[in-house]
Amino acid sequence: MASYDAILSNRFSIDEAWTLPVAERHGAYRVARKALTAMTPDQIKEEVKAANIRGRGGAGFPAGIKWGFLPKDAETTYLVINADEGEPGTFKDRQIMEKDPHRLVEGCIATMWAIGAHVTYIYVRCELVKSIRRLESAIAEARKKGYLGRRPFGKDYPLEIHVHPGAGAYICGEETALLNSLEGKRGEPRLKPPFPAIKGAFGQPTIVNNVETIASVPDILERGGKAWSDITLLPESFRDGGTRLYGISGHVKTPGVFEAPVGITLRELIYDFGGGMLHDDRPLKGVIPGGSSTPVLHPDHKVNAPKADDPMHPWHGKSHLDVPMGVDTMRSIGTMLGTCCAIVMDTSVNMAEAARNLMKFYHHESCGQCTPCREGSGWLVDVLDQIGKGSATRADVDLLVDISNNMMGNTICALADGTAMPMLAFIRKYPQDFYDAVESGMGENTRLDDAVRATLFAEAAE
Repeated sequence: MASYDAILSNRFSIDEAWTLPVAERHGAYRVARKALTAMTPDQIKEEVKAANIRGRGGAGFPAGIKWGFLPKDAETTYLVINADEGEPGTFKDRQIMEKDPHRLVEGCIATMWAIGAHVTYIYVRCELVKSIRRLESAIAEARKKGYLGRRPFGKDYPLEIHVHPGAGAYICGEETALLNSLEGKRGEPRLKPPFPAIKGAFGQPTIVNNVETIASVPDILERGGKAWSDITLLPESFRDGGTRLYGISGHVKTPGVFEAPVGITLRELIYDFGGGMLHDDRPLKGVIPGGSSTPVLHPDHKVNAPKADDPMHPWHGKSHLDVPMGVDTMRSIGTMLGTCCAIVMDTSVNMAEAARNLMKFYHHESCGQCTPCREGSGWLVDVLDQIGKGSATRADVDLLVDISNNMMGNTICALADGTAMPMLAFIRKYPQDFYDAVESGMGENTRLDDAVRATLFAEAAE
């Protein structure tokens, strides 16, 4: 197993690193002070752009480019941190908020100075009670020390951070639904354009970034954007830099969150970091690479890129498990990197049951604003229930494909796509599980075990 330096997570194992005295003894706020007193906003933005950091919340959009969308003449700008973390199988951001909240606060300070904002809102899923308490305590400590308030680090540039608990709706992980919720409105997505960088929170230009993205800013500024970017294991042409947190759960011996450079493989994540399969006599059947909305991968499927000018050509003929994990590399093999938190399933899992479990989650969490999502997700559940009872036909498997295809690209936000894409992948990669279920139903012997149900939806909607 390769050994990698802890950068973002270097204070995770330190006792009480969530407190200001301990965090400061290990380097906290050194970069924030430098950013506010010795760097211009443009210098910070250039370093973040050079870092090639792709958004860590799921979409993978380059953060430096996103910041550049803000109008230059805006009188009021906001920074909003998406800490909703409602994606099944995803639990990395809470590690930052609970173990090293001052790193996020420091990232907010540097980012606010860079984008011309004076206020940050951290929108946290309400179930993450410990995260909320640790963040509020860290903010209070920073304010008392003079790192927030009217004159942070003695600079005449007022800064404030507010923690806003959400009510636990998955849809509020979508940035515009989050903004509506933040404003006290119904948590449902907005039509775009205008995008939040033009008209966001309270009608003002707003940058919405993930917790991990902003928590990485101090490390980027300390090392320099180019040096931080070069940590990646991917070729420079992919423009996907740095280090990131990888989560792994399901049927592995050591589930958890691990830091490594961008570009390790799923095989490394499962067998090195994850310790291998939980049961030695039950081999890997499939892996969801980055949270439940990313299409499942089959370990026997291989990369098809025979042309030398194809960016994926170096991995032609290799298993999908041996493809470096990056935003564009995962897209090239028909899935997404998403939140970079993998869900591992062994041969005990009936993929039709796994699909039914997830579809119930997405139907439960649809805001109902768009008909294809509201009705389509419910229809998928109904058909899967009929398959589960053994009262369906093979044509109903084709119906699942038709429903999914008609959901794709026909809604305001990506929840419908994030429902349909996994559904289609389950059928395309494991058709026999669905046809077998049509013949015999999905009885108790196919129910998901605790290792997977704890990671997936656990059927709270039932």
